[in-house]
Amino acid sequence: MTVDLATDPETLVRRMAAAARAAVDRLAIASTDAKNAALREGAANIRARGADILAANGLDMAEAEQQGLSAALRDRLLLNRTRVEAMAKGLEDIARLADPVGQIIAEWTRPNGLNIARVRVPLGVIGVIYESRPNVTADAAALCLKAGNAVILRGGSESLHSSQAIYEALAAGIKSAGLPEAAVQLVPTRDRAAVGAMLRASDLIDIIVPRGGKSLIERVIAESKVPVIKHLDGICHTYVDGEANLEMARKIVLNAKMRRTGVCGATETLLIDRRAIASHLKPIIADLIAAGCEVRGDETVRSVDREVIPARPEDWDTEYLDAIISVKTVDGVKGAIEHIRRHGSRHTDSIVTDDAKAAETFLKELDSAIVLHNASTQFADGGEFGMGAEIGISTDKLHARGPVGVEQLTSYKYVVRGAGQVRP
Repeated sequence: MTVDLATDPETLVRRMAAAARAAVDRLAIASTDAKNAALREGAANIRARGADILAANGLDMAEAEQQGLSAALRDRLLLNRTRVEAMAKGLEDIARLADPVGQIIAEWTRPNGLNIARVRVPLGVIGVIYESRPNVTADAAALCLKAGNAVILRGGSESLHSSQAIYEALAAGIKSAGLPEAAVQLVPTRDRAAVGAMLRASDLIDIIVPRGGKSLIERVIAESKVPVIKHLDGICHTYVDGEANLEMARKIVLNAKMRRTGVCGATETLLIDRRAIASHLKPIIADLIAAGCEVRGDETVRSVDREVIPARPEDWDTEYLDAIISVKTVDGVKGAIEHIRRHGSRHTDSIVTDDAKAAETFLKELDSAIVLHNASTQFADGGEFGMGAEIGISTDKLHARGPVGVEQLTSYKYVVRGAGQVRP
C-alpha cells in the first residue's frame, strides 16, 4: 500500500488503520487456500530477495554501530542467510497450520432444541509495535494473516531498512494471492508520534501487541486506549535441584543463558539448591565464565568461585538481555518457588531434577506462563511449541497467555441454530 511520507504521523496512522478496517471484512471470509498462497509466495519472495534484505540489514547494522548499540541489541538486529531462511521457513510452517477461522471450539444442544456452537473468528485490526528484531515483521504479518486479521506493523527505528525490505516481499505475496493490500501494512516512519497515534486509535484498531524492552511496554500500558496483549519482562529462572543430573544441569543452564542472550526466554537468574552447591555449582559457573558470561552471585556462590561478582539486590529483578547471570542459593524447591514468586515476571521458569515429586511441585505451584522440567528456558518460542511462530509471549491472564500464535489471534462468537423456538 502506497502512503505519503509527508503526511503527519497521526493522519498517516489513521489512514492506514481505516484501510486495514476496510480490509478486515474480506480477510475474515478469505479462503484458507488464498491465505496459504499469500504466505507461500511471501516465503518464496523472501528467498528470492535475500540479497536485498541482507543489504538493507547492513544499513541498519552500520547505523547501530554508529549509535553504540550493545552487542546483545546488535545480535537481535542482525540478519544473515540462516535467519533469512528461518523467516521463509516460518511462513511455510504457518501455511501448513490448520486455519483457526471458523473452527468450532465447543457445541451443544439445549433441551429446547437450540443448537449452540462457539466458533473462532478473527480479532480484527491488530497493531504490532516492536523493537530491534526485523524477523518479527514476517512472523507477525504471517500469523495475523493466517488468523484472518489485518495488521499494522510499527517496527523499531533501528530496523527500518530491514523491516521495509521484508515487508515488500510479503506485500508482493499478498497481492499475488488476490487479498487486499491493506491486509499487512508497515508504518514507514521513525517518528515516535506514530506509536502514540496507534495507541489512541481505539475506533479503528482492536488489539495492540507490543514486543520490545521494558520502556516500550510501560509506555504502551500507560498510554494505550486499545486493549493490549503484552509481557512486561522476561525475568526467567532455571532452578538446579539437589537431585539434578550434573551433566544435564550443565548443558541446560549454559543453553538457557548463552544460546541467545537477547531473547525474552533467556535465563536471567540461576537458582541452586543448597544441597547441590558442593557437587554442581563450580562446573556450572566454570561453563558460563568460559562462554563469556559475567556471573553475579550471593556470598555462598562467591565462596565457591571468586571470579563471581557480588550480586546486588536489584540483580534479582533485572532482565539483562546480555551475557550476565545472577546466581542465588535457595533451600530446595520450595525456596526456589518463593524466590521466583517474589522476583519473577511470570514468563518462563525451569526446574532441573530427577526427583519427580519436586518437579511436579514446581510445575503445579508456579504461576508462570511457561514452566518446564529438564529443558532450557530458550524453548519459550512459538515455533518450538509447534505454532509455526509467535507474535510474542504473553504474561497476561485475559485472552492469551504464553506463546501467541494463530489461535490466540482469534476470538469467538456464538452461533445459535433453532427451528422456530421462542422464549417463554
